[in-house]
Amino acid sequence: MTISRTTQNQLSKGDFDSIEGDWLAKIEKDPSDLEYYVGVARALIGTGEEGRARSLLELLDDHLREKGLWAPRLQLLKRAGALYLAADKLHPTVSSTLGKLYGDRSTYKALYEAVGLHRAPTDIPKTWEKVDRLESLLAFDVGTVVAMEGKGVGRVVEANLGLESFKVDFERIRGLTVGFKAAPKLLKPLATQHVLRRKLEDPASLKALTPPELLRTVLQSYDRPLTAGEIRDILAGLVSESQWTSWWTAARKHSQVVASGSGARQTYRWADSSGDAVESVWKAFERADPRKKIERLRREGARDEGLRDRMAANLAEVGEKVADSDPGLAFEIWFAIERSGSKIVDQVDWTPDDLLADQPQRVFGGIEERLLRERAYAMTRERREDWPAIYRDAMTKESDPRALDLLADGLSEGAPRELDRLLDSLLAQPHRNPPAFVWLAERAAVDEAMRTRNALRMLQQILTALSRDEFAPYRVRLLALAESGGTVPRLLSHLSEDQAAQAEDAIQRAAPLEPYQREQLVNAIHLRFQALRKESGPPPIYALIGSVEAKRAELQQILSVEIPANRKAIEEARAMGDLRENFEYKSARQRHEYLNARAASLNSELQRVRLIEPGGMDTSEVRIGTRLHLKGARPRVVTILGPWESKPEEDVISYESDLAKDLLGRKPGDAVSLGGESWTIERIEPFQ
Repeated sequence: MTISRTTQNQLSKGDFDSIEGDWLAKIEKDPSDLEYYVGVARALIGTGEEGRARSLLELLDDHLREKGLWAPRLQLLKRAGALYLAADKLHPTVSSTLGKLYGDRSTYKALYEAVGLHRAPTDIPKTWEKVDRLESLLAFDVGTVVAMEGKGVGRVVEANLGLESFKVDFERIRGLTVGFKAAPKLLKPLATQHVLRRKLEDPASLKALTPPELLRTVLQSYDRPLTAGEIRDILAGLVSESQWTSWWTAARKHSQVVASGSGARQTYRWADSSGDAVESVWKAFERADPRKKIERLRREGARDEGLRDRMAANLAEVGEKVADSDPGLAFEIWFAIERSGSKIVDQVDWTPDDLLADQPQRVFGGIEERLLRERAYAMTRERREDWPAIYRDAMTKESDPRALDLLADGLSEGAPRELDRLLDSLLAQPHRNPPAFVWLAERAAVDEAMRTRNALRMLQQILTALSRDEFAPYRVRLLALAESGGTVPRLLSHLSEDQAAQAEDAIQRAAPLEPYQREQLVNAIHLRFQALRKESGPPPIYALIGSVEAKRAELQQILSVEIPANRKAIEEARAMGDLRENFEYKSARQRHEYLNARAASLNSELQRVRLIEPGGMDTSEVRIGTRLHLKGARPRVVTILGPWESKPEEDVISYESDLAKDLLGRKPGDAVSLGGESWTIERIEPFQ
């Protein structure tokens, strides 16, 4: 316990009158500064002035009692009571002080006895343990509003001394029992102005507050900074989901709101003044690394013009230092200062043009923000005649698909030969530049010109890349290209019949492909190139998924319901006697043969089934799974599906029918004859 240097000098000189004078003067100004009083009293005792220390403490005690300052008096008794009160006087004095401090509480007397304060009055250490327990329990007096994690806010409605427990009514749970021992750990009493208490007792007053005032109420209710997620949860019911974004934008702009950290972990607190908030932000800015400084300028610069300019000036110094070693960072700093609106940008000796003129590739490689990197690419094209070579080189280092799109589009417009050379290089050796090859493969899904460059080569390279270590970070993206509508199915329509066999071989050998993906791709090749179908064994049956599921359900019904029931019928018929004249037995046996034959047939058909996948289908010619719009004496629509979907009366025909075989392979504009009438194929579309 420390005392001031002045008091120490007075003690060393034995100037006790001055000490007493200071003591008496301080009692009038600040009687609650127990650090001072107890420190001086113990120092006096250390110099042999026990009587003087006792007298001064008694004066302080009398003053606190006369002024009704019972809480400081209780602390004085706890910290120095033994220095000025006899042992037999301390317990009664503590007891009377507690009565003055808490006597109006409805549970005081009962809790006083429950903790045993009326027993063992001479055991002073135990007395203070009981006082601590009493105060912790009195914090949950009947009527106290409390918060409990997972339960929300509630009110203490009963203190059961017999069971030593409190009963609390929460909004969703009534009468929750919490033991005396557990209460200090589980329940947190809420002060009158705490936002959660006001939310319970007077939500209308909170709703009437402006966004900054309500945010201040929330932040000042807690002794720690809060995240945006925590603030949103606290205000549930006061600020609706639809209002949250606009409310939060308005609330956090207040000059006394101080943010710390970044991302989801960013926290907020309320500074005592705008000046304190600005200084706090500045100190956090000074401690941050350069890119965090850029973020803080963007986020906090608008709160105060002076603060913004201090941040901008600091960043300008950083940019000048790193212009040679990290030109990409310097580029980001320059634009951060410009976007902040600070005039400091006019005083910076270096510019983005200077950086790009000297070392453009190092600038590109050092810029972390994609949009700013794209701006650097655009500036390079505007200012340098050798931009095509720079773009081509940048494409070998860029990894973001959108930035690669910008570079490729630039080359396509201004230097198509450079782009062609790059694309040929990517197709020839994709492992040398995985990010750019994956971009090329993904773009080919929507860019037919890229698909037609060398369809077979691209398909083979995509499937090979699935197994290469260099493409491990991109495997999920590559697998997605094999899905319906992706690049791989779209490449199939650009293959010749000779290339189709090579493509099928590549698909069969691509181990990372899911079985269903491999099956769909092979089926698509067979649909287009009938000659590739294997002749051994029965031909496949093409069907829609709905029809397949119906056949599976029928097979399951036969196996699990009808055949067991038939077996039981055979046993019952056999028990009737002579089998030669037993009609029920013969009928059951015939049923048995039919069911087994039907089950075998269904099982065989399901093993041969191939799904018709209309999505992403090439509609340049008539295929299984397409719908034909015919033009003739009257409009007509014919759909070609499998035998299980065939409905000739609705113009849904099986691909096995003679009519369908005559139509397969036809193209829009071809003339066809149906039922003796002439028609022209107007258009072809996938069946949906």
